[in-house]
Amino acid sequence: MSRWRTPSRSPSGGPSTASEQIATPEYVDASLALIPGDHSAAIAKKLERQALLREATKSFTFVLTEQACLWPRVPAQAMATQLDHLASLSRLPNVRLGVIPLAGHMPKAPMNVFTVYDASLATVEVATGVLVFRDSHDVRTHLDTFQTFEGYSLWGGDARARLKEWASRHR
Repeated sequence: MSRWRTPSRSPSGGPSTASEQIATPEYVDASLALIPGDHSAAIAKKLERQALLREATKSFTFVLTEQACLWPRVPAQAMATQLDHLASLSRLPNVRLGVIPLAGHMPKAPMNVFTVYDASLATVEVATGVLVFRDSHDVRTHLDTFQTFEGYSLWGGDARARLKEWASRHR
């Protein structure tokens, strides 16, 4: 958690699911469903970390693909709630949230959820855990990839309109 508090700017991209940083409790619970045991403490900790999104000294940029927004990880109404939650977060003054529609040409394929914390740290979420990158070349590669995705994203009112449209599919 201490590393989570360090950055003043954190870009995060997700090709297949929303990051726990921007997920509702039901969505976080579903992300842990394949892990046996009681998840209540883990869910509480993940949700507690979301308070960082409201720290004015930090800024966050999230990019999600349409697939990440629409993958039915939770039942329909919970998906609508998750999408509404994303739209709400996009209104925070220190949070930028972009969505990449499945239309047009995309020169790079997003493969994993990743976060760039600063010039010396990036993480990539994979099925078996989290990979940590500290080499400046690796971190820069993830930041460059993220910046490419930013250029293909809808932002602000356009992103919220798309999220609203997608949420309506689940109501």
